[in-house]
Amino acid sequence: MSTIKVMVVDDDRNICDLLRLYLEKESWDVVTVYTGAQALQQYETEKPDILLLDVMMPELDGWQVCRELRKTSQVPIIMLTAKGEVFDRVLGLELGADDYVVKPFEVKEVVARIKAVLRRSGADTQKKKREVQYDKLSINMENYELRVDGKVIPCPPKEMDLIFHLASNPNRVFTRDQLLDEVWGFEYYGDSRTVDVHVKRLREKLEGISDQWSLKTVWSVGYKFEVKEE
Repeated sequence: MSTIKVMVVDDDRNICDLLRLYLEKESWDVVTVYTGAQALQQYETEKPDILLLDVMMPELDGWQVCRELRKTSQVPIIMLTAKGEVFDRVLGLELGADDYVVKPFEVKEVVARIKAVLRRSGADTQKKKREVQYDKLSINMENYELRVDGKVIPCPPKEMDLIFHLASNPNRVFTRDQLLDEVWGFEYYGDSRTVDVHVKRLREKLEGISDQWSLKTVWSVGYKFEVKEE
């Protein structure tokens, strides 16, 4: 298996140097860039497996970089920021970020989160075809394509991750905290409203399509992908 390549994007060179020191100990290749514009320029040539992306950068901030990358790429992104408010966490997730680390951070935690995100994305293993199908519904995670009644429906990465996770475990009830942990990998840093927002948007795309399955709320518990037994 080829070496994992990590791109660190932060205008603080000391943070870049510190992260490089620890990440190279994991035998990973590390590319450091110091502006959002530089990150977008070098992404195409470097093709990193994951980005550590600072939010507060001059001119082009991390939110803008994440938004631009998500137009063409599903590369895993971990946001690095001094801000810890719920709004900022939710915004990053809705833009397609995979995880979120608040500064000041322990570098060992960052390394652990990188490994967790890489495991979820499949970047650290041989890529396997991942697809589930139900009546009038196809969820293909190999190309992040959602088809409803044969038509491709635009769907952001985290909505895809969420519906795939639920549909891969039919009739199993997940709490919001479980979904934050298993889909976002957030645990303590997560916020249940993130799950609610994504479920609401999925329902807008999927409700009423078939009487064989549905995205159900289990009151006071969480959500499940309910499939009728034949």
